[in-house]
Amino acid sequence: MAEPLKNLYSKAFYTQFCAVVRTFQADFDPALFMAQIFDKQWEDKELKQRMRHTTKVLKDHLSGDYPQQIAALLNMIPTLRKKAIGQYGFEFMFFADFVELYGLDDYQVSINAMEAITQFVSCEFAIRPFIIRYLEKLIPKLKTWSVHKNEHVRRLASEGCRPRLPWAMALPDFKKDPTPILPILENLKNDPSLYVRRSVANNLNDIAKDNPDIVIKTVRRWYGKTAETDWIVKHASRTLLKQGNQKLMTLFGFGAVDHIKIEHFKIHTPIVHIGERLEFSFNLLNNNTSTSKIRLEYGMYYLKANGSLSKKVFKISEKNYQKDTTTTIHKSQSFKVISTRKFHVGGHQLSIIVNGHEFEILNFELVG
Repeated sequence: MAEPLKNLYSKAFYTQFCAVVRTFQADFDPALFMAQIFDKQWEDKELKQRMRHTTKVLKDHLSGDYPQQIAALLNMIPTLRKKAIGQYGFEFMFFADFVELYGLDDYQVSINAMEAITQFVSCEFAIRPFIIRYLEKLIPKLKTWSVHKNEHVRRLASEGCRPRLPWAMALPDFKKDPTPILPILENLKNDPSLYVRRSVANNLNDIAKDNPDIVIKTVRRWYGKTAETDWIVKHASRTLLKQGNQKLMTLFGFGAVDHIKIEHFKIHTPIVHIGERLEFSFNLLNNNTSTSKIRLEYGMYYLKANGSLSKKVFKISEKNYQKDTTTTIHKSQSFKVISTRKFHVGGHQLSIIVNGHEFEILNFELVG
């Protein structure tokens, strides 16, 4: 079994970190710091709780006021890099959290700090309260960052303003009106870094959930210009494509389904136990007189606690099918217990989707 990520915050990690802090602050007390980190509640804390706890303890052990403490943290970064402390680097997300928790009233110091810190550990979460409070002031800064020489700063310009960044506070103003974001994304659409371009695609995908027409217009404007923008718009369209948006289906070459048929759709495990797999198969018939580009998906209708069904779409393939052909497809879907989904025993449904059009729906039973 994999080691929980929260255990990255180990005694060995803090011992190494304390040694670095001690070189920058003579009165820093590593023993007291460690004692306060590993308090009685430590074992019950999850990853982000341990991160926030570290932020608070560190605040009490750094000398001076907030600007002086930030300066000290920034001075430590080159040494921490050189010593390669930590396994992944994101252990130091408490640097960004320090700015988020204590720097909201000191705009200039905090913005300068995030520009530096994000080159060490991402500030995508930390910047969001600043966007909410200083929206008009920050937009020009994000535009400036979008042409920064460092890819991590450029990524922050996009990732930090995603309207629906997972595990982060939403940005209501951008959910309502994302147009201030668009010039930033325009600057980044041909960025040499895939790391940055992926953020642009994810930002557009966020926007699509509240403002699909804006994304459709952007996709039409960018598509076919460069290989980089083609990848971005396709990845950015994933939510709308799963919703069966026909404007985008047509744009990406997925045509009408008049000559497409689904036959012999069968669920081989009509009773599925939690922890096992649903097995199903069907035949895809392309009766067209020419090759057809087909996006093939299936819809899983999960039973919710209130008795209603919630549909989630899974992609099978996107490819060309030759004319007058029959293709047999076998698939399975796991019902293994995972932390991100709670299963409820009872009636579920399964459907086959071709180019956004849902075909036959079958029933099956999930049991404990």
